[in-house]
Amino acid sequence: MSHFAQLADEEWDTLIPHLSIITLKKHQYFIQQGSVANQIGFVVEGLFRQFYAKDGEERTTYFFLDDQLVGAYMSCITNRPLPVTIEALSDVTCLCFSYSVLQSLFEQYPGWQLFGRRLAEYIMVALEERMAGLLLLSPEERYLDLREGDQKNLLQRVPQHYIANYLGITPVSLSRIRNRVSLR
Repeated sequence: MSHFAQLADEEWDTLIPHLSIITLKKHQYFIQQGSVANQIGFVVEGLFRQFYAKDGEERTTYFFLDDQLVGAYMSCITNRPLPVTIEALSDVTCLCFSYSVLQSLFEQYPGWQLFGRRLAEYIMVALEERMAGLLLLSPEERYLDLREGDQKNLLQRVPQHYIANYLGITPVSLSRIRNRVSLR
């Protein structure tokens, strides 16, 4: 979390009483589609996937790894039901806190205001990069971008059918791309 802002001890101390530890087993949900989100988590250990589901089909849109914040921010902000589900892909340990607590911290402390702004910027950039990749890159380019980018460790931690789904291709197409790339 210090990636977003260096907070004074007093600012950290205001969050501590509101923290709770949750553990989830593989395939349990952090939050399900149709619910209204009200909490943010910090992934201490584990892996989540975020996906949309419609007519029995799932579309994976994001993975949350160790040392990342996890949450359905759109629902927290709008107080509307989620269009996504966030599922544990492994056993997970998270530190959780209420979004309303975070809002209160934004209003009370300059360090938390900076944190919130930088978090929003990070989310916006990640969404823009994801959208541009899906619109402008071929499936092979998306795979290479994932393999060589900041989240390359996903390829070792996430089952291949979820990687394929995230890339917007079938598992068979992913296998062909992997074979082509390995021959280079």
